[in-house]
Amino acid sequence: MWRYLAQRSLRAAATVVGVVTLVFLLVRMVPGDPVDAILGDQASPEERAALRQALHLDAPLPVQYAHFVGDVLDGSLGHSFRTPARTVGSLIAEVLPATVALSLAALALAFGIALPLGVIAAARRGTGMDALCSTVAVLGLAIPNIWLGPLLILAFAVELRWLPLPGDDAGGAVGLLLPAVTLGTALAAILTRQTRASMLEVYDEQYVMAARARGQGEPVVAVKHVLRNALLPVLTIGAAQLGALLSGAVVTEKVFERAGLGQLFLDAFFARDMPVVQGCVLVVAVTYVALNIAVDLLYVVVDPRVRLA
Repeated sequence: MWRYLAQRSLRAAATVVGVVTLVFLLVRMVPGDPVDAILGDQASPEERAALRQALHLDAPLPVQYAHFVGDVLDGSLGHSFRTPARTVGSLIAEVLPATVALSLAALALAFGIALPLGVIAAARRGTGMDALCSTVAVLGLAIPNIWLGPLLILAFAVELRWLPLPGDDAGGAVGLLLPAVTLGTALAAILTRQTRASMLEVYDEQYVMAARARGQGEPVVAVKHVLRNALLPVLTIGAAQLGALLSGAVVTEKVFERAGLGQLFLDAFFARDMPVVQGCVLVVAVTYVALNIAVDLLYVVVDPRVRLA
């Protein structure tokens, strides 16, 4: 176990370093000058040169990368170009809880939709109910967030006025509902199909036939015996997708005008605030890799039959 954990951690660290290095290079390939974004076109050459030197933009790329690594190691993640008095770490710490709350709400909603639909589809395989649940899952995958979000706003916030409009903080937890639906719909579709597929495999096991022979009803067989033993891959995919939800919140937070990691990333990207962009990507990459390691280790906890190679 410990040997596997050490090997997995080394691979995870290499992955994070690779992702961050790639982002470090790609950000600097985007057209535009951060000095222009900060000072505008009216700044004198002396002011521009002084700012460029202060931001280490006049240094070679290896030197800039060394500064970035140092900022990562001390936990500050550097200083924002737009607000030099603030560290990137403090900016991310302010908005990360909102993004985590949105991602967890989307994950909970996805499981709340997927498990019932998957159970019904598997228990009624080959019937019209199975086809209906599968169609709903396909529609969930086919609808893009950038289209679903405005549609939900128009229907439930503008026309029906059941939910608060984007940017209305007075909505509280209620205001989290539409963004969570927008973000979690595609994941719900994926989990529905996975639940159905996993349950169909378990239905052919002998202990399921034995449960039926003992006279247990079909709902009890489906939930107690089939779903319970088919849940491991579903939980694995759901937990692994939490990292993807963090990065997928970019579009959703923009549509619903929510302050979060995605909104911070977009604002920094368009303002050429490279330290903030790098910090956001680093946080998402580390979170995604850490969740994948946790899911691998969860196999042993949930199912003792699993052995890590």
